[in-house]
Amino acid sequence: MSAAGPLALGVYVPQFKTDVTTMVTLARSAEEAGFHSFWVMDHLLTPGAPPCDTLESWTLLTAVACATARIRLGHLVGCAPFRHPALLAKMAATLDQVSAGRLELGLGWGSVESELTAYGFGAASRRERAQALGETLEILDLMFAGTPFDYAGDHFTLKGAYGLPRPVQDRIPVHVGGGGRQLTMPLVRRHADWWNCVGSARDRLDELALLRGRARISAQYAVGVIAEESDRERVSASVAKRLPSAAWGEPLVGTADELVTSLAREQERGVELAILRFHVTSPDTLAWFGAHVAEPLRTLPRGAGEVPRGSG
Repeated sequence: MSAAGPLALGVYVPQFKTDVTTMVTLARSAEEAGFHSFWVMDHLLTPGAPPCDTLESWTLLTAVACATARIRLGHLVGCAPFRHPALLAKMAATLDQVSAGRLELGLGWGSVESELTAYGFGAASRRERAQALGETLEILDLMFAGTPFDYAGDHFTLKGAYGLPRPVQDRIPVHVGGGGRQLTMPLVRRHADWWNCVGSARDRLDELALLRGRARISAQYAVGVIAEESDRERVSASVAKRLPSAAWGEPLVGTADELVTSLAREQERGVELAILRFHVTSPDTLAWFGAHVAEPLRTLPRGAGEVPRGSG
């Protein structure tokens, strides 16, 4: 499988144990470093962590949109059960207006069941939540068209609804995240512009990609930056502790040259957008990565990341 276009790079910065000023600073730094996109999480609490500050995602992205000019913005991924699809469409269109057309609309059907229970979103099976996401995606298209419509589904019913103002973009790119063959991939095939392969499913990317329809491929990566060879052991240990492979898949840990080669190899697998979570995300890390990895990667000849025939 070969990528259809140059590899774009996004950065994922989950907004817990932080503040708005820090997040805005990181988004500006990512923009200055040449990143394609800036992604946040969509949770009411931080999964797997004790109670801590967790900023609301849509409000946060509005602040980021007002403080940046070029970088695209999105959720990795938005939790559809949190919001009625009509409200979600209104929020998305408004943020697209605020950002002058820079929204990437990431959505999933909600995989942290304890969070849904804790905040009273009701009991539903995984299949029911996936079906509700399918209806949500249909309603979003109708809302974004700006003309009155009726909708009768198993989960949502709308009569004489319409969505105005319309988004700035002719179509807000829809990213559906996950790696399930039965529930997620059919939604990707029917509705998504992008399939976001979660890190834990990246070892199955080649087989799952056959189920995506026309959706382009993005994927999530844990990244450890080795600026000096003497840092290798420390960085590798930090990545393993903070971003375990069970959740994030095999990490990309290396020097600038090693990271360029690793990302080029992912491009040859068909990935067009690599969304990176660094073991330490700081303005310095983003600037270093932009200069020493992103820029060389843009000028790398196609095929430089191919694994030679017969190699493991």
